[in-house]
Order: sequence, then structure tokens, then C-alpha cells
Amino acid sequence: MDPRIPHLRRKLAAIPFQPLRSHSFREEEHEFRLGPKLAEARVAAFEAEHDIVLPAAYRQFLTQIGGSGAAPFYGLMPLERCSLMVMNPRGEPGTPRGFDGREPKAHGRDLFLHIIEMGCTDVCVIGVTGPLTGRVLIGNSDGFWGPNVSSATDFLDWYERWLNHMSAGRDNRALELTSPRLRAHPNRHRLAPKI
Repeated sequence: MDPRIPHLRRKLAAIPFQPLRSHSFREEEHEFRLGPKLAEARVAAFEAEHDIVLPAAYRQFLTQIGGSGAAPFYGLMPLERCSLMVMNPRGEPGTPRGFDGREPKAHGRDLFLHIIEMGCTDVCVIGVTGPLTGRVLIGNSDGFWGPNVSSATDFLDWYERWLNHMSAGRDNRALELTSPRLRAHPNRHRLAPKI
């Protein structure tokens, strides 16, 4: 077992009781609760059905911490609701790239798994093949903004960053965290740093 697993469990359990923590967008959807851990056989069946191998850290989270629930935005989607996507080809220089979920394997490009619902056409995905395997990206499926590749090395590091920023009462626009200080400020919409 990855030594980060018990550490993340303890951090997540403490978050709801910290009075000066940041507010996580749509936390009322999951209330910082996780769904049941997934059996290895269920994860293996998903991988076989989609002919992929899930990134190791994400797979460990599903099988050793929880299969859905507490995460940024609307929370971690159950594995059966996750879908494969590809990043759209480059357009004009400087224009953002979207994600397409229609027949992703037919495109022959790197695959991403949509793991967290952000709302509207915004998506949070994890790289499944290619140079971004294991990295978490957020973006807009229509290409209105992003994609933004997290500097966290894997899913467990990304998840811990969310917990750390929340626990420290920090603002983080990329993770939709709002600190108590910012929520109290009359010009809060202008103060949140872009990360």
C-alpha cells in the first residue's frame, strides 16, 4: 500500500471540522464523504471493457480509499459513469483545446478519463495513455478555456494538494477553493489569484 493512503484518509476525515478551512465549490454535493472502495475485480473489468490500464495512483485511490464522492467540484464520479475522451487537435496558435468523448479510440490520440464533474461543459480528466498518463487536467470540453495540466505528479498528490489548500484556508481558482478571508471581502471576485 502506498504510504500516502492512510495519510489522505486522516486528512479528509479532519477537513469538515476545521473552522478556518477554505470552501470547496459544491462540497454540499458530497459532504466530504466517499463511496465504498471498489473491488479489484470491478476495476479490472472496467479496464478490460475499455482496453486501458488505469494510472496506478488513481487505481489505488479507488480500491483503497473510496470509489466516488469527496473531491473538488461535484466530487469523484463512480467508475461506471467515467468516460474516455481525447484532447482535440491543436487549432490556431494560442487557442485552447477542448476534449471529445465521441469514439475516442478511433482518433488514435492519447486517452483521458473523465473522473470529476465540474459543471456545464467543464471537465476534470486524468491521462490514461501518452506523456500525460497519471496527470490530472482540467479544461472545457468545448475548448472555451484550458486545458490546465496540474503540476502534481499523480492523482494522490493532486488530491492531497486539494486537501492541503483547503486545510490551510487558501484560495485556489483552479480547484474552486475560496478562503474565509476572500469570502468576507466585498471585492472577492477580483482578489482570487489565478493558479
